[in-house]
This record gives sequence, structure tokens and C-alpha cells, in this order.
Amino acid sequence: MTRPSTPPILSELRSPSSPASQVAALRALKNEIVGHEQKKEMWVGLGVVTPITRILNTHRSGGKKKCRDGIGDADNFNGKIARTDEEEARLQAIIIVGSLAYGGSAYLAPLSAGSVFPSLLSILSPNESPPCLVLAALRSLNTIADSFALQHPTFETVDSGFLEFLYTDQHLVSLAQIIDQTSPAVVVQQQISLAAALVTKTCREDIQRAALARLGVLDSLTARLATFVVATGVCSTLVHGPSTDAVNYIPPATTRSRLSPILQAISTIIANSKLRATQFVCAPAFAALFPKSEPDIHPWKAAWGPSINMSSAKRQGSSNLADNSLPKISTIHHHQNLVTQMTDIPPLGTLGSWGRQLRTIKGPSSTLEPTPTDAFSSTEDDESPLVMWLVHVIRAEYGVTRLMAAWVLTILYRSDLVNRKKETGLALLLVPLLVRMLDKDFSLPQDALPSYDNSTLQSPEWLITEQAPAVLAMLVVDSFDLQRAAVDADAIKKLSQLLKRSYDPSPENSSASLWTINGSSSGPSESQENATTIKIGTPGVPPLAIHLIKMRESVLIALAALASFKDEYRKAIIDNGVVPFVIESLKPYVRTKSTVDLPETKVDEARDQKNSLGNPTPVLLAACCTARALSRSVSTLRTSLIDADLAAPLFVLLKHEEIEVQVAATAVTCNLVLEFSPMREVFIMDGILQILCEHAHSVNVSLRLNSVWALKHLVHTAPNSLKMKCLEELGPGWLKQVICNDVDDLTCTPGFRTDRDVGNGSPITMGTPNAAGEQVDLLNAVEEESMGSSQATDEDDEDEVNMIDSIGALSRPAPTRKDVYTPTVTHNRHRGAAGATRQRPVALHGAEVEAAEQARRDDLAVQEQGLDLIRNLICETHSSEMIDYIFRELGQDKVFDMLASRLRPKIHNAFSRERRFAENGVRHTQPQTEIVIAVCYIIVHIAGSKPRHRQLLISQPDFMKVVISLFNHPHPEVRVACAWLVINLTWIDDMSERPNTKLRAHELRKLGVYEKLEALESDPELDVRERVKNAIHQMRELLR
Repeated sequence: MTRPSTPPILSELRSPSSPASQVAALRALKNEIVGHEQKKEMWVGLGVVTPITRILNTHRSGGKKKCRDGIGDADNFNGKIARTDEEEARLQAIIIVGSLAYGGSAYLAPLSAGSVFPSLLSILSPNESPPCLVLAALRSLNTIADSFALQHPTFETVDSGFLEFLYTDQHLVSLAQIIDQTSPAVVVQQQISLAAALVTKTCREDIQRAALARLGVLDSLTARLATFVVATGVCSTLVHGPSTDAVNYIPPATTRSRLSPILQAISTIIANSKLRATQFVCAPAFAALFPKSEPDIHPWKAAWGPSINMSSAKRQGSSNLADNSLPKISTIHHHQNLVTQMTDIPPLGTLGSWGRQLRTIKGPSSTLEPTPTDAFSSTEDDESPLVMWLVHVIRAEYGVTRLMAAWVLTILYRSDLVNRKKETGLALLLVPLLVRMLDKDFSLPQDALPSYDNSTLQSPEWLITEQAPAVLAMLVVDSFDLQRAAVDADAIKKLSQLLKRSYDPSPENSSASLWTINGSSSGPSESQENATTIKIGTPGVPPLAIHLIKMRESVLIALAALASFKDEYRKAIIDNGVVPFVIESLKPYVRTKSTVDLPETKVDEARDQKNSLGNPTPVLLAACCTARALSRSVSTLRTSLIDADLAAPLFVLLKHEEIEVQVAATAVTCNLVLEFSPMREVFIMDGILQILCEHAHSVNVSLRLNSVWALKHLVHTAPNSLKMKCLEELGPGWLKQVICNDVDDLTCTPGFRTDRDVGNGSPITMGTPNAAGEQVDLLNAVEEESMGSSQATDEDDEDEVNMIDSIGALSRPAPTRKDVYTPTVTHNRHRGAAGATRQRPVALHGAEVEAAEQARRDDLAVQEQGLDLIRNLICETHSSEMIDYIFRELGQDKVFDMLASRLRPKIHNAFSRERRFAENGVRHTQPQTEIVIAVCYIIVHIAGSKPRHRQLLISQPDFMKVVISLFNHPHPEVRVACAWLVINLTWIDDMSERPNTKLRAHELRKLGVYEKLEALESDPELDVRERVKNAIHQMRELLR
């Protein structure tokens, strides 16, 4: 059979007869493939990628100088300078690459194999390439990024190579240079918007965000945003013309500039990091725009406070558009008693934050003045005026610009860079606008400015429905008032409708394939061309499906945020009929080979009634978050969730291949294995104990923490056979690590600590930030006991089931402000650019300290939950059998030595700089309060068992001296536990034990316990006084 001849166009591209003929061939090829999917596949099969790459790599000698000379000339930017044949050829090649990438993710494999990506990125530098080529390259790169987003989750992706090429110092500096351009020409403004869009589409990991901040992209975007601030005329000290100090001159943005892509890129970079958010607010551009004036006057006070500060008249003399556009908001509003509205199981949040939330909530009052609490140290004077400018933009703009400004403001709010007093204003101004974007009939004004990015995935309507729920969730996640404002605006109903829409059947042509998976059989053989450059890859997901998946994820996150506190809101969510869709969202994609190889007709037949083959990882994480929030209601747990069979898909996720999915599923399990849960027996029968014990040995600290937490709930009130099986699965060595691991000493039990440094890509020692980028406090305070045995009952667990979140924008839920470790960073925005720049080393040092502190807290949380697990193992009836079992496994003396080591202060030898803070070269570290509480209640349970165990405790004088030293502990829960210990040691089960009990009472008196109890009779805590009263009464009866 005669091989088909090579098309003339391809021959000309491979061996051009002249530059002009090559340009003509490229134009002919472009005209053939644009809008014609079959022709694209045919030409790729013929091997057109290789010559296209060669053309992209050609550089004209002397081009660098000419391009540099052309910078700043608007005529050049408007295309009035003629292009050479070489430049025209490269331009046509770039357009062809963009057209191929527009065909979908199937074309990414040949483009990647043909080394098109590095060739295209080499054109980005505005100092080395003509503006027209830079603009075309940015358009093609954005199209490539869109195609990567369309890749099917079941297939191996090739985007890692593209991102590795893009996120290098050279190309990120080029992006910063593009954004730094000041020409008002259309082509330059298009370059800036597309460069910002490329950042938004490709920045996915924290390491990429850090690179963008380190190499100046964030500073360039901030400087670009400052031009929009200048254009609104809100800066009273603005230099409106070129100054002798060129650094302080910021030209205003023009009508050709686009604000929304700048805000979106900034949001993408500063997300999940208080450090980057602080770098953004303290940028030199803003320091120049908002210099310091009167220290006691704030230019935005009139818009938020209950009255206008008349002393600010001098500041108000200038035209202040932001002030004039904002309504005056009364800070007095009706406020119900939030304490009485607490629900059955505590909210989504940081571990141990629940008790602190209860202590900071105000009691019933007809009015509430939103005053700052101890949890929020920022004051109004520390807040950047940029915050109020963002509020002005949110109210003055519409559509995507409004949404992106709200996103930036929300990130600053989550990073404690917005004054807490403004929460009322956010509830009245921002929340209703965000909820309005969720309307089904929401539409943009007809006069909206066109976007320079024509991507289908960046459609304004799609972008709003995808992002608005996530921004709303980030804003309201830990605020009662903001959640109430969202619910009052009918957010639950609108979010429920969006979730149902995400499962609507897709149009018939939305999944139609316009190409075959295999490349064309005609054309050059693989011996003539690289086979990988002529073979089409696997087809991707239709853009509509990607949109629905993103919308589904953000809606689930928003529902979880609204259901985090109040049972009333959970019931409203369930009444809107979303539970079946939440369960459906817990089903992952089937990743078996048989599913991938199914023909399209079979795949269509395999779709279930909700038109879904499963969900990608982000949706699974969001669905886990929603399921956990809903399961905090006891009534919901016993009705709607059990009826919907939540246990079945969740059990599958516990064995998911993605570690983060296992973390999220294990967190949900914490609520489902409680004593009152009807799913508890189902999980036990399915082998949940073995899975949780395996996860407890994981190197991932979040998975280890959640699994130990779930085990703590599972063993409570369980039969001793299950408890012993749990200990067998965990192993004696695991128990020793839990008790002995010293979170304050990196040299103690190195095997337990160093596992943080292995596995899962990034070192766990740096800690894991939450959805908002904040380092959260993972400490869990033990609830006070109401029974003589001080048991860690399920009722206590209902008040302390705060579980870790690990999904998307709420991947780990934002803490209450009191739980955030915030190193002091002075916001000297009034000192100008130099002052703001000097803050960065301080912020960087604070971030390092914060990361080390977070690593310590992670280990502390695991140890605390492990000790609570031991506490639940030895409580309830027949506890003596479990106490004896643990003594046999670990050794009786060894157990007391390990427990005592957790209660004693640590002594460290101080060397080098530490010697300055120590006396005689010795430094003392007090044990962590959370660990002390957990250990104390283990001792209380031992004393609450059989009389022989009480006698065993009193026969350990050295150990008892350590415990007795805690009677003066500053934390009231420790003092309560000490009182419970005395009560249990002096308790008489029957009269035959009275002589031994009297001996124990006399021994306690010799140890000085009675005097310490008398000193606690006037303790400021009521619970301490009540327990001490009981203890003194029993001792007096025995000491007569």
C-alpha cells in the first residue's frame, strides 16, 4: 500500500524555502485547524508539533535591543511597527499552539512531548520579545491552563511538567515585569490582565504561592492594585503628578485596565497565609498611598462607628469617595442569647476551641456593642485604610469585581487584619451582597466591561456561582452573627438549590467527543516522528462538568460553615432536601481500569440517577466537611443520616488512596462512633477498629490525630473485649510513645517525632495551615466532670467533639481568633515604603516561629487525645480489669514513672544564646496544661476503681508528691481533678474497707493534702470549691 504523501504545508514547515513561504504555510495551517477539531487531530497525527516547536525556539539576532528600545512607546504597543517574517512566524506558531490547546486536554500530551511549553514560556519576557508575541504567548498559556483544568480525574495528568516550567525564577520574574508595565496601551493592559489570570489558574500549592511572593509577583500585583486606588480618588495625600521622588508616584489606572483579574490573583497568592496577607497590606505602594497623619484620627471611622469623630474634620476636608459612599451603621442591634442556642455536638473548628468560645460569648442582652475581646488584639489604628477601600469597591462595583474584592477582604478578615468591630458592618453590608449572588436569576449588568480572558471556564456567571459560596463560607465559618446574617438572607435555601443544580442532567452534546483517543493512522511512521508527539491523549471533562464540580464543592463548603454551630440551621439544611446529594457527593470516581476502558455508550449507561460517575477529591473533602457538620446534631444522626445510609460511602473513603480523603473521612467517623450513634455497631461489624488503629500509626499527623480521637469515642462504654482488642491492635509500644513523647524536647523519643519528616511530599514538621491559611490551636481542654468517677463520658464528648477540617478553601477550618497564634507584627504603614519593607523580616521570623509552634501543637494534640483514649479505656464498669491489663502490658512501676514524667517540669541545659535567659545554665519548662489535665484524670480513674488500686496509688509516695504539687496549679480544671482524686481515694465502697480508707486519709494528711484543700475553699472557681467541699467532708469523717 502506498503511503500518503506529506502535505505541502507540513513540508514547508519542516524545510522552509523562504521566511515568507513559511509564514504563508503557518497561516494556512492556522486557518485549517481553527474551529475544526478533526483537522487538529489530523495535523497532530501528521507530526506538526515538532516543526512548530522549532519555530518557537527561533530568536532574531538583535531582537533584545530593539524590544527594549520599544518599551514605553505606545505606538509600538498598538502594533504600528511592522513585524519581521521571523516574528510573524513565531506569532502564527503561538496562535496555532493556542488553537490546539483550545481543543481540550487531549492535545496536552503531544504538546508536552514536543517541548512546546518551555518554548512558549521563553517568549514571556517583555524585555526580550515584542509586545504582540508576549500577548499571544499569554493567551496560549491561559488556554493551556484551561485545558489542564479539563483533565479527567481518572487519567494520569501531565500538568506537573507545565507547572514546573512556569514556576521557575526566570518565568516568574517575567510575569512580574509584565505586570509592572505602566503603558496605558490596550496591548499592555491585556498582557497585565492575562498574566494575572495565568497566576490564578496555575497557582495551586503553598510552595507556588510562596514563590510568587518571593519573586515579586505579589508586589507587582499590589502596585497595580494601587493604581486603581489612585483612580478612585480616596487618597488624601496622593501625588497626582510626577514627583521628584519617583518612588512615591503611582499613576492612576485607565478605563482599559481591569480590576477583577488583579484582585483574583492577589487572593490566590495570599490565601492560606497570614504572612503573605501581611506582606500584601504592608506593601510599599500602600505605604505611599496611606501615610501616617494624626495618630488619634481614623479616616474611615464615620462609616462604621456609632458617631463621627469631629476631630477628623481636617482629614475629611479632602474628597473621600469611600467615606461618602458608605452608609452609617448603628452598632446597636438585637442579640439573642447565643449560649442557650448551643447544639448537641460542638462546631466545626479547632480542637479545644469550643470551651473557649463558650467563655467569650456574651449573655442575654437587649443590645450588644461589638467591642474587641482578648482574642483580637488588633485595634482600629492598626488597620490599613485599604480595608475600607475594598468595602467601597464591593458596594460600588458589581459582578466578578465585587466578588473578588469580597474575597480579598475576607482573607484579610480571616488573617486578623480587619478590626473585629467591623463584624457588624460585614454582616449588614457584605453578607447580603454575597448571598444575592447565589440567586438563580442573578445576572450581570449589560454595560459590564468585557474581559480580556475569553475562557469558557472564566465566564462571569460561572465564576460567581463557583466562588461566591466559598467566599461566604470563609467569611462566616466561626462567627455566630455572620452566620445569622447569611441565614436571614435565605442563604440555606439558595445554596441547597445550587447543590441540586450541580446534579442536573447535562445536555446531550456536553459530553460528546469530537475526536478519537487514538491518533491518525495516516502520515509519517513512528520511526520518522516521535510517537508521543503525534498521538492524541485521553479526552477530558466537558467545561460544563468542571463548572458543576466546582460549584458543588463550594456549595458543600458553605453548607458546612453554616451548619457549624446551631442545630436550627442544620435542620433547615436537611429540610431543604440536600442530604441525598451530600451522600452522593461522598462517592469517589471509580478508578478501575475497566471503567477507564469503557466505551462512551457504556459510560453513559453506568451513570446513576444523579448523572454522576463519582466525585474528585475536592468534592469528597467538602462533602466530608458537610457530613460532619450535620452529624453534630444527635437528632439528625439518629434520623436523616442513618436513613440516607451515610456509613456505606464513608467506610469506602476511609480506605481511599488519597491521604487527605482518609483524614476527612476519619474526622466524620469521630461523630458516628459515639455511644448514641445508631451507626456505631455497623462500623464495628465492618472492621472500623482495625482501620482506625492502622491510621493511628500513620506518619501523617492529621490522620493520626483524627484516628486516635475516633478510637477514644469508640472504646467509651465498649465491652472490655473490644478495648483489649484495641490495645492489641495499637500495641504496647504505641501506648509508651503516647505517654512518653515529649513535645517540648525534640530529642525525646525520636522515633515518634521524626515520623513528621517523612512521607506525603512536604515535611509535616512545618505544620499544616487551614482553609484560610491560619495556624490553628489544636489543644483540647477536657470538660469538667459531674460524676464521682470523673469519667470521660459521651456527654462530655458531645461538648468536645471539635474535629479538624481539611478541605479546599476550608481544608482545615478557620479557628476562632483566640486560637490563632499571632506573633506581634507592627503595622507601620505610616513610615512609607522603607518602613513597610522593613517589616517583612519581622514577619518572616514570626512565620518561622509560628510554624515551629504549630508542629509542637500538632504533637501535643495527638498526645492529649492518646491520653484521653487511655482514660476512656479504664473508665465505666469493670474498669479494674482494663487497669490490670495495662499494668501487665506496660509494667506497673513503668506506668507510674511515665505518668509522673508528664507532670514534672522539664529541666534543660541552656547553651549559647539560651544561657542569657536561664539561671546557672539551667532552663525550666512547665508541662503543658492539656497534658497535665489528661494525666490527672487517668490517675482519678485509677483511684476510682477497686480499693486495691487506691491502695496502690497511696503506696507510691514519690508519685503522690508530684501529684500533690498540682493543687496550686493556675488552671482550674487541674485543681478540680486533684479534688476528685482525694474524693476517690477517700471513698468507702463498703464498711469493711473503712480501716484501710482511714489509713489512706491519714497518709494524705501527712503529705499535706488537707492543708491544700483548706486553702482551696476560697478558690474563685465554683466547681473547684464544690469538689473541695466534698473532699474535705470525707477526710474529716475519716480523720475523727
